[in-house]
Amino acid sequence: MRCQQDQEFFTDNLWGTLPGSWQEALDRLSPPQLATLLLGMPAEGEVVRYRSVWPLTLLALKATACALAFTRTPGFQTPSEFLENPSQSSRLTPLFRKHVRPKKQHEIRRLGELVKKLSDLTGCTQVVDVGSGQGHLSRFMSLGLGLSVKSIEGDQRLVERARRLDQELMQALEKQQRRAPQMVHAGPCHPPHHVVRWVAPTALCEELLLPLEPPPPGGARLLLTGLHACGDLSVALLRHFCHCPHVAALASVGCCYMKLSDPGGYPLSHWVAGLPGCELPYRLREGACHALEEYAERLQKAGPGLRTHCYRAALETVIRGAQPELRRPGVQGIPRAHELKIEEYVQWGLRRVGLDPQLPLNMAALQAHQAQEHRVVAFFSLALLLAPLVETLILLDRLLYLQEQGFHAELLPLFSPELSPRNLVLVATKTPLGQAFSALEAEDS
Repeated sequence: MRCQQDQEFFTDNLWGTLPGSWQEALDRLSPPQLATLLLGMPAEGEVVRYRSVWPLTLLALKATACALAFTRTPGFQTPSEFLENPSQSSRLTPLFRKHVRPKKQHEIRRLGELVKKLSDLTGCTQVVDVGSGQGHLSRFMSLGLGLSVKSIEGDQRLVERARRLDQELMQALEKQQRRAPQMVHAGPCHPPHHVVRWVAPTALCEELLLPLEPPPPGGARLLLTGLHACGDLSVALLRHFCHCPHVAALASVGCCYMKLSDPGGYPLSHWVAGLPGCELPYRLREGACHALEEYAERLQKAGPGLRTHCYRAALETVIRGAQPELRRPGVQGIPRAHELKIEEYVQWGLRRVGLDPQLPLNMAALQAHQAQEHRVVAFFSLALLLAPLVETLILLDRLLYLQEQGFHAELLPLFSPELSPRNLVLVATKTPLGQAFSALEAEDS
C-alpha cells in the first residue's frame, strides 16, 4: 500500500514543509535509526542512543503521539500459538488451520474465543458475523466453539466458497469423530447459515436481525461481530447495535478507515463532532491503515524495497507533467520494483495508469529525486508516527458514540500488532459487565 505522503513528496515539496531543525535531525538518520529513534521501536537488545540533539518540537510531537494513542500491546508479547511453528497455530487443530493463513488463524481464534465468552456473559442465542468473507471466523465459531452463527456477506462468490469449505470441514470432522471421538467438540454443532446480502451503512438490514430458529421465551438475543469489517460496514454494526433491541452485544474490529463516508461514517459522537478541527481528510485516514510495527521491522532490515517510496514519488512528477489533472492514480503492484532502475519503474508505472510508457524522461531530474531516497523514507516514517493517533481518534469516536447513548463499551488490544495491525476490538453490551470486560482479552489456558 502506498501512502499519499510519499506519492506527493516531490510534487508538493513535502520535505520543504518541515522546519529546518527537523530536516537537519532527520536527514542524517539511517532506516534502522528511524525505527529506533523516531518510531520508538528498537531492535531486540538495542540500546537507544541519540547521536545529535533533536529539536524539542520534534521530541514533543513524538512523545505526544505516543502518549495519546491507545495501547496496541495485548497481554502477551509473542503469540504463544506460533512459538513452535511460525506458520501454524498450535491453538487450532489442523482442520481449522486448513486454507487459513497464519495471520487469519491468530485472528479467528482470538476473536472467536472472545465472542464465545461475550455470548455466554450476555446470554446471547445467536452470533451474526457481518462481512464474513470466506467464512473462516464463522466456521470456527460454529463448528469449533459450538455457537449458532449466521454469516452475512455481499459477495456471492465468497459465500459459495464458504459453503464449499463448510462441507469440506464437516466431512473431515465426521471422519475424525469416527477415528477419535474425544478430539471433536462435544455437543451438537451446525455449520454457519450463510446469507448473501449487502448491508447498507445507514439503513437497518432486516435479514441481519432475523433469528435462525424460533426465539426462546423473552425473544432472541443477538451478538454482532465483524472481523475487519471494511469502512462503513463497521459503522453499520454500531448502528444496528444501538437501534435494535434484540442486539445485546457487539464485538467489532474495523479497518479501511479511508473508505468511511464523510459525513456519515465519521464523526459519530457529539463529543468528537464538537472538537475544533476534528475533520480527518482522506490522506490521514488512509495513513491510519498502515502497519506501524511491520514498517519498523522493514526499517530495521534496511532492505532495498524501501526505495519504492522514492520511485513512486518520482513517478508522480512524470504523471503530473504528462497529465496534470491525473493525481495520485492507483498503480498496481510492479513486480520486483526495487530491482528496477528508476526510469524502468517510471515506464512500468506509466503503462499501469494508461499513459505512454515511451514518454521522454528528464533523467537528470529522476536521478536528483533518487538521490533523496533517504528523505522520502524519513518523511514517510514521520507521517507513520501519527498513524496510531489518527486511528485512536476514529475508534475513540465510536466508543464515545456508544457511551453517549448509555451503552457499556471498551476497546481491547486483542491481536498481536505484528501479525494484525488493526488489532483493537470494540466490545459493547447493553448491560454492565464490570471487570468481566478486561477478562475478555485474556488468553484461555
